[in-house]
Amino acid sequence: MINRDRATILLIEEDDATRTFLADHLTADGYDMLVADCVRDGIRHLETSYPDLALIDVDLPDSSGLDLVSHIREADGVASRIDPQVPLMLLSARCGELDRVRGFERGADDVVEKPFSYRELRCRVEALLRRADPGRSGGRLRVAEIELDTASRTALLGGAVLELSAKEFALLRVLAADPTRVFTKAELLRTVWGRRTVGTTRTLDSHACRLRRKLGVDGGRYVVNVWGVGYRLVDAPALVEERELREEIALAA
Repeated sequence: MINRDRATILLIEEDDATRTFLADHLTADGYDMLVADCVRDGIRHLETSYPDLALIDVDLPDSSGLDLVSHIREADGVASRIDPQVPLMLLSARCGELDRVRGFERGADDVVEKPFSYRELRCRVEALLRRADPGRSGGRLRVAEIELDTASRTALLGGAVLELSAKEFALLRVLAADPTRVFTKAELLRTVWGRRTVGTTRTLDSHACRLRRKLGVDGGRYVVNVWGVGYRLVDAPALVEERELREEIALAA
């Protein structure tokens, strides 16, 4: 069973030895693994399991890994059921400048040459995951009076601990990673609940409502409902006002 608290990596690799090596080592390093040996099975995992990152071999038996990258990036995320924003790393035996450029032009986030150093590949994986999900870095996120410790999974409001459920914390963490961005309801349901679960719009709205109540009188300020679209953590003007207030206090001191 996939543990949604850990990063899930989809590995699409034709070579049995390489596929086994990477799956075993990445599992030992704490990742949940999905494996496929062809484009067809890789697409099935992309449509049903929503990995956090995909490692794609360029030379696959039923199609090119480059074509798969293009297919993913062209997806609308709704009818296709594929997340077009998933981080993608290409594995290729041909890594000349033109080969790398072709990979990036198709939409790859990184291109790694075979044979590769496993340690370097693991570091590149971590870098892509950090960029895709800042909360995964294990540090702290701070927005106004809210502070999240993603390592210990604790949330503070003005220094006081908030008693949040796992889903409430996950929702708050996603919103805090980009606090003024409006996350659509579909994005939040996919990220926090996963489309493999029974998460619904009503489920999301109920958790957002409870999260507001736990944030007290500032709940409406912090969890902003953008009607007909989704949620964001805070309006941009609120962050500007807070920064200006802190600057005034610092100058007065």
